[in-house]
Amino acid sequence: MERLGLGPDVCLARNPKLVYGRVTGWGQDGPLAGAAGHDLNYVALSGMLHPLGDADRPPAPPLNLVGDFGGGGMMLAFGVVCAMLEARTSGRGQVVDAAMTDGAALLGAMIYGMRAHGSWTGRRGANLLDGGAPFYATYACADGKFVAVGAIEPRFYAQLLDLAGASDPAFDAQWRQAAWPDLKDRFAALFATRTRAAWCALLEGTDACFAPVLDMDEAPSHPHNAARGTFVDVAGVTQPAPAPRFSRTPGQAGSPPGLPGQDAAAILADWGWDAAAIATLRRDNIV
Repeated sequence: MERLGLGPDVCLARNPKLVYGRVTGWGQDGPLAGAAGHDLNYVALSGMLHPLGDADRPPAPPLNLVGDFGGGGMMLAFGVVCAMLEARTSGRGQVVDAAMTDGAALLGAMIYGMRAHGSWTGRRGANLLDGGAPFYATYACADGKFVAVGAIEPRFYAQLLDLAGASDPAFDAQWRQAAWPDLKDRFAALFATRTRAAWCALLEGTDACFAPVLDMDEAPSHPHNAARGTFVDVAGVTQPAPAPRFSRTPGQAGSPPGLPGQDAAAILADWGWDAAAIATLRRDNIV
């Protein structure tokens, strides 16, 4: 933007109340600010890639949800709204520097807090929320599909054991971490005895903190998602609906993208071009 003459100094000089949002991987300064990178690099530097995945495998890339979307786009949107609200009272704008490394680190603030508290180890797959706990993990079913359980609280765990028929006293050692590997094996053997559909019929909708692991073809048709309209159809393409939901000013999905040049005539006319000039541009394949 500086090379175009539209950097924040120029823009804020024109409009001191302007909020100028900048989202990058490494941020506007620091040794890496000028280097190329992608989501995976930014999450790696934040410390939040290392805990992801199985203990005996390299860290698993979390798609580009943590860096690009969560640490970048969402933090930028939040920062711009904050700065706009502040500008209403101060009359002064500012630059929002949304670095994906910063944002990814901030998303992991609770994990860093647990680490400082001593309740999170540096070993991948050995902690409460990284698949190490047998009651907070995913398991394969008899048909090769998967389920997710997150029965952390004792009463939810008790309901999981009761409904699943896990009557062996070994399952009572929920919070004895030394027993977690054995319990994971026991849960794995248990969930392998039924299909995912059978487990859904037994556990879904209870307080056992259970859900099927759906793929992207299955998720839109799940009864809960269908009832809430979590997915919408736009021009034959199924996609997530706008979120979050506003009670008074609800959002709605936009129209499908236009074809190249679809609105060129209207745009050029709005810019002052006459019909003959526009026709010439079309004839010469400029538009």
